[in-house]
Amino acid sequence: MATLELNADNFQQTINENANVIIDFWAPWCAPCRGFAPTFEAASEKQPGIVFAKVNTEEQQEIAAAFNIRSIPTLMVFRDQIIIYSEAGALPPQAFDQLVEQAMALDMDQVRADIAGQAGSA
Repeated sequence: MATLELNADNFQQTINENANVIIDFWAPWCAPCRGFAPTFEAASEKQPGIVFAKVNTEEQQEIAAAFNIRSIPTLMVFRDQIIIYSEAGALPPQAFDQLVEQAMALDMDQVRADIAGQAGSA
């Protein structure tokens, strides 16, 4: 599956309508972003059940600001509309594949219970 370009018109719908979304926040001038792009694209081909999307932070500044993106590339993983991973920096292919595997293996019922527990103790 090819990567999807996210913008203000399709961002929320993409998150809401897909259980698994991995987003690469990037910019055309960013050399590490360009270097990571083939790794991101290759992973999207291997994982048809996951939406792989990109946000061009130059064109979509409101989205980047909403998620407090300060460094690029930044990877963000959503499962069931919950951010389970957000970290700046490009990953080598093997590390990115491991991240995807670990993210998809998470018990989301436990994640929701942990979030509810944190909210209750705040």
